Amino acid sequence: MIRILMVLCVVCSISLFNIVKASDVTSAGGAVVEIQKVEIKNVEIHNVGMQNLRVFSESRKEDIAFKVWYPTSIKEASTVFDSSRIFKGASVVKEANVAMGQYPLIVMSHGSGANNDTLAWLATELAKTGFIVAAPNHPGTTSGDSTPVDTPKLWQRTDDLSLLVGYMIDRWSGRKQVDAQSVGVLGFSLGGAAAMSLVGARTNLEDYAVYCETFPNMADCHWFNSTVGYVDGKPVQMASFDLRQTDKRKFEQLNIDRRIKSAVLVDPSVAQAFDAHSLRSISIPMHFINLGDPETVPVSVASRALSETVMNGRIDYVSEAVHFSFLPECKSGAKAFLERVGETDPLCDEVGSRTRKSIHDELVRLIRSTFHRTL
Repeated sequence: MIRILMVLCVVCSISLFNIVKASDVTSAGGAVVEIQKVEIKNVEIHNVGMQNLRVFSESRKEDIAFKVWYPTSIKEASTVFDSSRIFKGASVVKEANVAMGQYPLIVMSHGSGANNDTLAWLATELAKTGFIVAAPNHPGTTSGDSTPVDTPKLWQRTDDLSLLVGYMIDRWSGRKQVDAQSVGVLGFSLGGAAAMSLVGARTNLEDYAVYCETFPNMADCHWFNSTVGYVDGKPVQMASFDLRQTDKRKFEQLNIDRRIKSAVLVDPSVAQAFDAHSLRSISIPMHFINLGDPETVPVSVASRALSETVMNGRIDYVSEAVHFSFLPECKSGAKAFLERVGETDPLCDEVGSRTRKSIHDELVRLIRSTFHRTL
């Protein structure tokens, strides 16, 4: 039986991805105040180019596969690229030139067990309005290559993201169009935890272990005890993983990349294990987004306290959304396919009357306005 271990994208539908290839609120000094939403108007709409690239990681001793989406002046019809039996793909012009000009760079980090294709719906929308977006597949926590023991290794993910920043600024064929002074990061779930770490948040291993002892049914904690992983695209049995076996020094080390000027954190995992002192030292804009209403967001990703602790934090709640709402829109027939393979998690369902497209439209507005304002 195929089951999705919804590690609230701590594991972002781990097994599935391995099988198939409201007002706004801001926190300032602990006070919560309402602010108006910012609509970005009169922004030039571009066609979107896309490249598949690889860069060698010295720390991992292997290549990191990543995608880049960017504005292009090419006017030819876009092609929908997708490899999923379930999720819709995004329309891009593959290997197109980069439009003249300079554009802010955003690096993105996917949820555990997922891949950069699950971020394409958002990356293309950002590229249309003048951003260059790069997103890796993180070895050890990506589709077909995902294990509990690798999941807490945030230091590997931050190294991947810093590697991409350097590559895009110094070596990418379109580097002249990258504004090296305007670099942001966006992370979803485990990717959100990595993004937090990249801008200076430090984690406490004992706090994370105690959280899992206190909330053993939270999806990330369940994943650590699941005795299953994915290697070379196949499920493998493994021993239950004790978080305290994680390298404490590396888990708690500082991974800051000072080139990052703004961060968006969507349902960031490891939310209960960030060190408050390190959070108070983060001065860049930090926009937290929780999927759902304050009373429905799981403790594993609840972000209000984080937003109130950093210097320049803001939090938004996307009503009638759930963690799976950040996944791409589902194809026609996807629900029937999920039923046939025995999947019962509602990957293609929403909890209320809103469509996933409506939720995505709101997320795009929130995220795009933040990066236009802060980069």
